[in-house]
Amino acid sequence: MSTLPPATRPSPLRRIINALPTSVDRRVIAAAWATLVVQIGIVGTGGLVRLTGSGLGCPTWPRCTPESLVATEEMGIHGVIEFGNRLLTFVLVAVAIVMFLFVVRMRRQRRDLFWLSLGIGLYVPLQAIIGGITVLTNLNPYVVGLHYFASVILVALSAVLVVRVYEAPGPRKRVVPRWYAITTHVTSLAVVVTVVVGILVTGSGPHAGDGGAARNGLNPEFMQHVHSWPAYVTLALTVVLFAFAGRMPRPQRLVLWTGLLLATEVVQMIVGLWQARTGLPIVLVNIHMVLAVILVAAMTVVVMKLKAPSIATS
Repeated sequence: MSTLPPATRPSPLRRIINALPTSVDRRVIAAAWATLVVQIGIVGTGGLVRLTGSGLGCPTWPRCTPESLVATEEMGIHGVIEFGNRLLTFVLVAVAIVMFLFVVRMRRQRRDLFWLSLGIGLYVPLQAIIGGITVLTNLNPYVVGLHYFASVILVALSAVLVVRVYEAPGPRKRVVPRWYAITTHVTSLAVVVTVVVGILVTGSGPHAGDGGAARNGLNPEFMQHVHSWPAYVTLALTVVLFAFAGRMPRPQRLVLWTGLLLATEVVQMIVGLWQARTGLPIVLVNIHMVLAVILVAAMTVVVMKLKAPSIATS
């Protein structure tokens, strides 16, 4: 029992503030990983909305219907799926708030974590607004593609956050030869091109999110071939990165992550070829969409591993 007189005891709010981390601990690490997991997860649920034709299950935004905030019984399963995906935005917001609160007391010594968590937290509502615009534009394929690419950026930022919670603050120094760093950045550019072309492929194909939604007018069969070109470039460059990772300083930093990147690309290509030859089944297309952002996360980590804190390399 506290011996402090009632007037000097800290308020409940002060006790909560005092309990927040002042350095990176298990709570901060868990929150960073949770940030990455939920950002990847909502890509899967968003894909389910589109692939089941539920994109206009809630025909307006921010309400589900002009008269109701939530899905109604008359809207059926499509309304449930679309509204359920909207509800998951609150999970993203909750995780972002927790992550921000966990680093707010260390904002001076860990400015990197503070600004990353703040940026992700502010980006989540912006992503929700873009999602609303997709509904208001009757699932315009280019707006839908922008909505997906916004998630790509959020996943990349979340991957950076995960890397940084394990590393010391302060200036960072390149720890690989220049040619290896350049090759890595070219590979990351190829990944971005592959994702963007993949978005265009999806916008030309049958999965519009609703039977009445427009397509972008591109030839889907031709676009599938175009999509494969940067994908093969990415694969070839990744093989180079993996082959030479063991010869780099601090090889354990690169062998694991270039190996994971290569494995993700191989699985992604297998799924891509499989779905193309089996009529784009919903399950495979959704897996392909999720693997794309996992690929982005792995690529982001590899780029981050090109440098290490100067203190650790001195």
